[in-house]
Amino acid sequence: MRPRGTRQIQVGRFGAWLARPLASFHLVVTIATLLTVLGLVMVLSASSVEAYADDGSAYKLFVDQAMFAVIGAVLFYLALRIPLRWLRQASFPLFGLSVLLLVLVLVPGIGSTVNGARRWIDLGLFSIQPSELVKVTFVVWGAHLLVSRRAAARAANDPGGLKNLLVPLVPAGLLVCLLIVLQPNLSTTIALGIVLLALLWFGGLPLRLFVAILASGAIAALVLALSAGYRSDRMRAFFNPGDDPQGINYQARQAMYSLADGGLWGRGLGQSRAKWSYLPNSHNDFIFAIIGEELGFLGCALVLGLFALFVYTGLRIAARSVDPFLRLLTATATTWITGQALINIGYVVGLLPVTGLQLPLVSAGGSSLALTLLMFGIVANAARHEPEAVAALHAGQDGRVSRLLRLPKPEIYHPRSRPGTPAKGTQGQARGAPSDRSRDRDQPRARTRANSRGTDTLRATRAWEPTYSVTHARERGKYR
Repeated sequence: MRPRGTRQIQVGRFGAWLARPLASFHLVVTIATLLTVLGLVMVLSASSVEAYADDGSAYKLFVDQAMFAVIGAVLFYLALRIPLRWLRQASFPLFGLSVLLLVLVLVPGIGSTVNGARRWIDLGLFSIQPSELVKVTFVVWGAHLLVSRRAAARAANDPGGLKNLLVPLVPAGLLVCLLIVLQPNLSTTIALGIVLLALLWFGGLPLRLFVAILASGAIAALVLALSAGYRSDRMRAFFNPGDDPQGINYQARQAMYSLADGGLWGRGLGQSRAKWSYLPNSHNDFIFAIIGEELGFLGCALVLGLFALFVYTGLRIAARSVDPFLRLLTATATTWITGQALINIGYVVGLLPVTGLQLPLVSAGGSSLALTLLMFGIVANAARHEPEAVAALHAGQDGRVSRLLRLPKPEIYHPRSRPGTPAKGTQGQARGAPSDRSRDRDQPRARTRANSRGTDTLRATRAWEPTYSVTHARERGKYR
């Protein structure tokens, strides 16, 4: 009986910790830190042999990765400090800039060609990959666009049909995907497709239309996968795993050997055999195989556990936020990062065809690391805007991390008032939620007309509701 009671006490303590106002913020910071540190250690281990053979130093790739980790940490900190209204105002200019960079990278003399792909812009000290930047800007701008369109439609009492949801979001997404395909870079195109689908799903697209778009995207991805020689080879290798073990199936088979060699406990950190030129791209696309070989099943379980915890934290932030922009942004970012991680792990273990998508924060890749940390910083900023967190921070309960980083207090969310209702401009007015709820109950028909475009589903409610501030978990639970 005593061990059972001890477990109950431990579970109770963990639940009490999760109930703290800044628990989501601390979880995001912890997950980002652990994944980045693990990635640096594994990049050093996996790339040492190749780096020494190419440059005479076993630390060359590790130093580059560490430099981008520092840049990413700075971006993470800046994302924590930026006010949400500035982020929304700058979302379209930043998205336009990223699209312009995608055009410039295709221009000979500006874009650098590596292994037949023109994906990088060389800035002298380092290179940047615009396709990684556009993933972040598309998430932020897409969330801002959908929320602004929805708010404008409600203010005009005109739902606007599906046009407000699909235009210009879908054309812009297709344009970006086209520019990335021209590099060519199918893996990042898939990541952009995940972002677009997540925006449409959490934005409230009707299920039938969403399934139709999903099927169209899958068909387009299959056509692209079979259109180029190296991509079609990957598809043939996936469907015929026993063919050509020294050719098209070599990389996938070596990854499986690495995972099998690790067993439960692993061979030990730095003791991988596959990194000795047996497994190509061991520090990048297939770093999960090196983790399995050196750290064993437990190391792989740790990576999966951290991403699972990120899914929980991201969706928790989305569910607890009262700002529709933060709800849509956080849910989309969580889907993108988690989906990319699952695709990477899926093709390493042989469940999916090899795509080349990196493992977020873990695989070698400077632009990917820095910009993913930027996205984590935006999610952490959203965590500080949860109602309980805002109340605690304004009450002086900053916590050690906030005091150490000297972060500004988050803004209190004030929803836009509806036609014929007074604007809520003060904190005291924002706390008058009961009167707002009674007014909503008195206008059921108006709410029905606003949702008449077919998006009054659970995900649409999570994306756009409530239209007033909720400051207590008990009140918030009534609307979940």
